[in-house]
Amino acid sequence: MAAARSLAALSSARATRPGPRRAGAWPPRVSAAVARAVAAEPEHARRLVAEFDPAVPLDAAVTPPSGWYADQDFLRLELDRVFLRGWQAVGHIWQVKNPNDFFTGRLGNVEFVVCRDANGNLHAFHNVCRHHASLLACGSGQKTCFQCPYHGWTYGLDGTLLKATRISGIKNFNKNDFGLVPIKVATWGPFVLARFDDESTEDDAGDVVGDEWLGSASELLSTNGIDTSLPHICRREYIINCNWKVFCDNYLDGGYHVPYAHGALASGLQLQSYETLQAYERVSVQRCESAPSEPDDFERLGTKALYAFVYPNFMINRYGPWMDTNLAVPLGSTKCKVVFDYFLDKSLLDDQNFIERSLKDSEQVQMEDIALCEGVQRGLESPAYGVGRYAPSVEMAMHHFHCLLHANLSG
Repeated sequence: MAAARSLAALSSARATRPGPRRAGAWPPRVSAAVARAVAAEPEHARRLVAEFDPAVPLDAAVTPPSGWYADQDFLRLELDRVFLRGWQAVGHIWQVKNPNDFFTGRLGNVEFVVCRDANGNLHAFHNVCRHHASLLACGSGQKTCFQCPYHGWTYGLDGTLLKATRISGIKNFNKNDFGLVPIKVATWGPFVLARFDDESTEDDAGDVVGDEWLGSASELLSTNGIDTSLPHICRREYIINCNWKVFCDNYLDGGYHVPYAHGALASGLQLQSYETLQAYERVSVQRCESAPSEPDDFERLGTKALYAFVYPNFMINRYGPWMDTNLAVPLGSTKCKVVFDYFLDKSLLDDQNFIERSLKDSEQVQMEDIALCEGVQRGLESPAYGVGRYAPSVEMAMHHFHCLLHANLSG
C-alpha cells in the first residue's frame, strides 16, 4: 500500500478498534497498518528525494530532479509526509462566520468538513458517514445537521450521531462510538487551519497556533496587516495542468519572471526594489515597491506589496487596500487546483468599478502564470530535462522551499 494511504489505513484501523471510547475518537497510537504502509513506500520515491542535496550552497546547488514534479509515487509520499502533518490552511473565517455555516474540502484522500455549530463553536470532521462511508456534505452553505444522503444517518454539527436509521435488531451497537471522526481545527487572523495528524480537540490559543504555523514570521505578518479581517470579496478557482510545486516555484522566483511574463504588472512595480526579506522556519517573505503614479492613475497596488509564502502551499499577498491568498492543492502528479480568495478594505466595498478593474487586472496575471506553469510542466516531462540551476540573487526563497520539502520527505 502506498504511503499516502496511511491516513486511510489509520481510519480503517480506528473503525475496527474494539472497546469503548468517546465518539469519533482516534486510537492513541499509530496502527500497525500505518507502519506497514510507511515501510512499503516505493524505493524509487525515496531515491528521488535523495537526488536533491540541501547542504550544497545556493550558488552551487542544482534544483530537484524532474521526477519530483511528475512521479505519482512521489506525490503519495508528499501527501503523507508534508500535507497530512502539521497545520494546513484550508479556508477563511468568512466561510464559517455564522452559526450553522459549513464548507467542505479534499486533500489527497482526505475528505473534510469545517462547520460552526449553533453555539458558535468551530469544528472540523472527516466528511464521511460512519455507516457505509458515503460523503455527508458537499460545497458550502448552512445546515443544522448533516444527514447522510445514502441511508439517512444524521449527525449534529458537533459530530454527535443523532439518528441511525433502520437498525432495529443490531447487536453490540453504541451510537456514542459512531460520531464523526474529528479533525483539529483553529484560526489565525482570517484563516482557518486544520491538522490531520492530531486527534485532540481541545482549543488552542491563536498565538500558539500562529507560532506553530508561522514560526517567528508570525509577528512580521501581523504588523503588515496579514491578520486583519478584511471583508471577503470573492473566490476564484483554477485547474492547472502542472504539479502543485510548479505553481509554488513560480511564486518563489523573486520576481525573476515578472518583466518577461507580466508586462502590465511590471509597469506598475519598481522591479529593482524586489527583494526576499528573509526565509523563516516555514515562511519566506518577498517585497516590492510600486512605481510612482499620477494623481488620476488607477491605484490597485498601493505603495508596496508584501508576498508571504507559508510552507507548503499557501501564499498571502498584501498590497494597497487588497489582500489575496493562493492555495495550491494537488489533484495529481501533473495537475493542481489553485484557489484564490480576495479581501478588500471596508472603505472600498461600494466602489464596484474599482473592484471590477482590480479583479480584471489580477485575472490577467493569473492567465499569464497558468500559461507559464503549464509550459514548465511539459518541459519537466521532456526527456531533455533532468535538473536545473538557481539564480542565486533572486531564487533563494525557492531553494528554501525545496530544502523544507527534502527535510519532511527524508525525515
